[in-house]
Amino acid sequence: MPIVAGGGLSGLSAAYYLSKKYSKSCLKLLLLEGSDRCGGWVKSDQRADFLFEAGPRTIRPKGIPGANTLNLIEDIGLSDAVLPIPSDHVAARNRMIYANNKLHLLPSNLMGALVTKPPFSKPLAMALLHDLKSKPKLNLDDDSMYNFVSRRFGKELADYAISPMLCGICAGDAKQISVKFLLSHLFDMEQKHGGVVKGLLKNAFNKSKRNANVLGSLAQKAKDEKWNIYSLKGGLEVLPKAIEKSLEANNIPMYTNHKIQEIAFYKNNQKVNIKVKDDYAFCSDHLYSCLPAYKLGELLDKSHPQLSGELKNIPFVNVAVINLQYDAENLLKQSAFGFLVPPMEKLPILGVIYDSCCFPNQKGTVITVMMGGKWFEEYFGDKPSESQMLEVAETQIRNILHIEDRPDNYKVNILEKCIPQYVVGHHDRVKRIRKYIQDKSLPLSLCGSSYDGVGVNDVILSALTAVESTNLT
Repeated sequence: MPIVAGGGLSGLSAAYYLSKKYSKSCLKLLLLEGSDRCGGWVKSDQRADFLFEAGPRTIRPKGIPGANTLNLIEDIGLSDAVLPIPSDHVAARNRMIYANNKLHLLPSNLMGALVTKPPFSKPLAMALLHDLKSKPKLNLDDDSMYNFVSRRFGKELADYAISPMLCGICAGDAKQISVKFLLSHLFDMEQKHGGVVKGLLKNAFNKSKRNANVLGSLAQKAKDEKWNIYSLKGGLEVLPKAIEKSLEANNIPMYTNHKIQEIAFYKNNQKVNIKVKDDYAFCSDHLYSCLPAYKLGELLDKSHPQLSGELKNIPFVNVAVINLQYDAENLLKQSAFGFLVPPMEKLPILGVIYDSCCFPNQKGTVITVMMGGKWFEEYFGDKPSESQMLEVAETQIRNILHIEDRPDNYKVNILEKCIPQYVVGHHDRVKRIRKYIQDKSLPLSLCGSSYDGVGVNDVILSALTAVESTNLT
């Protein structure tokens, strides 16, 4: 009997894919979740006239991971719940950063990249010339995003584009995050060809045939209509709830409030003993761990200390998400997706999302302030109060957006250890982790945000990949 540990989005997806793969067999499976609900960090608070999201709020439809998520949404009957934002929508076109005490629109097309726009001192297109003129740093296994972008495209791009972008994606420090997190293809071009532009030119003359991906009807619609991002009616938590409902319909047991205390392998690593209470345990033929790496590491501390150490060395950060709703309309002077704040500005916020601009069918003005991440303790200490976080958020909104109104509704979410940090060396660490599992023939598969991507698409695809790579019959 396979067991899925963790009822977040990756765990629910793994259970769903297992139930589909073995639907015609008598294979039994169950899911164990330590908290009182499934869904993980995907939390939507749908009020009468507006929506607060504590975690992710939009999904990108691009690439294989994006198409896979859309296929899942279609498969579970949520196609009609999709709320797309096309590429010509103002929230798709207008992305901003806050630098030098001002909000700046980032270029969104080729023409914008050909002219100088503050805070940049020259057109962004000049970054390509910088790449052609710069010497490569070869024989590197990895590097930080900041070092790589500074070297290839210039320090301004690293400071005002890449650094704030990473604040928005993983709440991390570009000077520590691995270039292989987002730009592995460009990093490989430098290592193989001496530069990104040189690599792009060589690849243009040596095009290899690629197999076209088979898209489901919803994914094809997203491509045809040029969706930039999308959400779901009622918030993104509709997705894990729909998966949960599908599992219930297929009689898949899901046990909440079943926090795992210890994991041990026995019978020459053919079985897994999963202890949930001092006198209660489950036996499994295969464990799909969708737990954060540090939690899995703690559970393996006694039986596999080497593996445990590797898992626990993947760092995580805390993020505060403060939702604010104002009854007043048009408080935002510029329609946009929102803005990000470069770390060099030394402000206690990562960025602000303009929720009511992205999805305008809400009462008044709704925004979300993101704070902390890599700098959480530096700005807020170990255990900040909700009132303290709300005060900081309101102060920054007054200073930057000049909104003097007090919010009519708010919600403070302090998410502890919610986002893993893919620091330099992360990919080699994950390789060592998986090699250890393979060498020891452990009946263990790894899913979730700790290893191969932190986004919604990534964790769902990780579940599919884990299920497809194992054979339990």
